[in-house]
Amino acid sequence: MNDAKSFVTIKGIKNGILVDLNAHEEWLRVTGELAKQIDGQASFFTGAKITVSLGERPVPKHELNSLKALLERRGLSIWAVMSESQTTIEAAQALDLKTNVANLLPTSSEARQALPPLSSEENSTSGVLVKRTLRSGRSVHSDGHAVIIGDVNPGAEVIAAGDVIIWGRLRGTVHAGVNGDENATVCALDMSPTQLRIAAHIVTSPPNNRRQTVPEIALIRDGQIIVEVWR
Repeated sequence: MNDAKSFVTIKGIKNGILVDLNAHEEWLRVTGELAKQIDGQASFFTGAKITVSLGERPVPKHELNSLKALLERRGLSIWAVMSESQTTIEAAQALDLKTNVANLLPTSSEARQALPPLSSEENSTSGVLVKRTLRSGRSVHSDGHAVIIGDVNPGAEVIAAGDVIIWGRLRGTVHAGVNGDENATVCALDMSPTQLRIAAHIVTSPPNNRRQTVPEIALIRDGQIIVEVWR
């Protein structure tokens, strides 16, 4: 018997969260597992745009509407539907959901068109090294590790498939292990992020009541993010 968790794959993407539902398992089992996973990590989904990938499964309007209702009961909504089935596409369009797969995820230039041009070091498929402070509105993406020599200010974000190292103050948003790597870590000389994610786990910064600033590392241990002194 297949592990129920294999029915549903959830991962962070640049434009929110991608929920991939197995196209070959019974619909009620798949949606039931999705509900279970959302309930188990509700904070990860808060405020996120959700794209649902349904593969070749033909999902009629009433089933897609039930999925939409399942999410709405949890304060969530579907941003877009990806599908290879005309039945599913027509059902999504009838419910006013986006279906143009080619345009679901904006290109890096579209996502940043309101900002000054980024240097090539700030968007990489292997790893990035950025030697400057990231101010509000700046976004760094890496399919490897990311090292920032400078501060990450509130409103800035760093998203990486691997580790994130901030040689400065972390005040913005960081997502390490974005493709699901729970061995990823986040390190900073002064760590008070607006939001910190590692794989599917998420925390926000507690009130700043620490008596001193020390270098810290965030990592997953026993299924949750912990922060300890970075030695």
